[in-house]
Amino acid sequence: MDAEIIAVGSELLTPFRKDTNSLFLTKKLNELGVEVIFKTLVGDRLEHIKNAVLQALTRVDLVLIMGGLGPTEDDLSREAVAGALDLELRRDNEFVAELHKRFASRRMAMPENNARQADIIAGAIVLPNPRGTAPGQWISGSFDGREKILMLLPGPPHELEPLFEQQVMDRLRQRIPQSFIATRLLKVAMLPESQLDSRIAPIYTRQPLVETTILAGPGAVEIHLRSRADALETAQHRVDKLAGQIEDELDDFIFSTQGESLEQIVGYYLQMRGASIAVAESCTGGLIGERITSMSGSSRYFAGGAIVYSNELKTEFADVPAKLIKEHGAVSREVALSMAQGIRKRCHASIGLAVTGVAGPTGGTPEKPVGLVFHAIADDESADVVERRFPGDRERVRWWASQQALDMVRRKLM
Repeated sequence: MDAEIIAVGSELLTPFRKDTNSLFLTKKLNELGVEVIFKTLVGDRLEHIKNAVLQALTRVDLVLIMGGLGPTEDDLSREAVAGALDLELRRDNEFVAELHKRFASRRMAMPENNARQADIIAGAIVLPNPRGTAPGQWISGSFDGREKILMLLPGPPHELEPLFEQQVMDRLRQRIPQSFIATRLLKVAMLPESQLDSRIAPIYTRQPLVETTILAGPGAVEIHLRSRADALETAQHRVDKLAGQIEDELDDFIFSTQGESLEQIVGYYLQMRGASIAVAESCTGGLIGERITSMSGSSRYFAGGAIVYSNELKTEFADVPAKLIKEHGAVSREVALSMAQGIRKRCHASIGLAVTGVAGPTGGTPEKPVGLVFHAIADDESADVVERRFPGDRERVRWWASQQALDMVRRKLM
């Protein structure tokens, strides 16, 4: 069974409010083997909501409408669904009495408009909402010759989530065909999305029963694999088989096969090798150290480091000769290497890691433009420097630089 989620509320069409309910609902539906194939946002207009419901019913068998069940004039989901299905909307007087009791228990008089929340669509099952005054409603029946399920759910997350868990999940289990969804997530470092896809497209396009989604971010690309089948073992075998083929093709560009972050993987390798690391950061301003120490237990392998933003501190804290900075400039291959070697010795670490560059948006020159970053890694046997030119604003350049630096550590320890 496929599903569509319709989020009702004009506020969701502004920059000020996000729809987070659909993330929760998608997760719960996936646990039942239901795929969400459409999500719709619609404002508080009767005809717009009605049209959204009618369109959803033409393409899926399960429609979830959330929001628009409040007491105000712009809460129109009940009226819109009743109109779309050509069903009568009836006021449940017993529920109105319950609302009066609820308000009375709080020593409040119930506003008359709250009675609208007792309007029930003919044939609907009422889904009690202990955390709010608007109940949900469950409607099932034939539409265009197919059995459909449609439900109305309250908008506030603290109401929707327990109601869905307690009132909806078991009903769906009893009504929908059993199926299972298996997923895998592969993460790739420092390989452009276009190059990655050119290498793996011939592989994943031969697997139509596995949905492959590629998501690019600064310094990393995620490969999401997903398959649905009547048995979990079947679905899992499909995604694992495809994941293995992609791993064979991309080899050491893949840094995670189970969703781990790059800083997690670096921490694993440092502990496996019994190694420690120290960092000297200029343009990243402590971002690399922050990422490393965001991992619990990082004190076992992170010796420390310094944010050596000024030339003077590069010399004082990372032992970079002032003459070297004067000859080559702070943003240079030579200074980056000296920073890595100096911070390693200063902190008595196995590995020294250093970054210096121009994060922008100002400070660039024709010879050393914005986005130019030198990354250096050194141990007691060897050293390496990588020069990169990163696109984007200051935040993206800094993140790219931290990603490149951590990936150098991963590759060295592999």
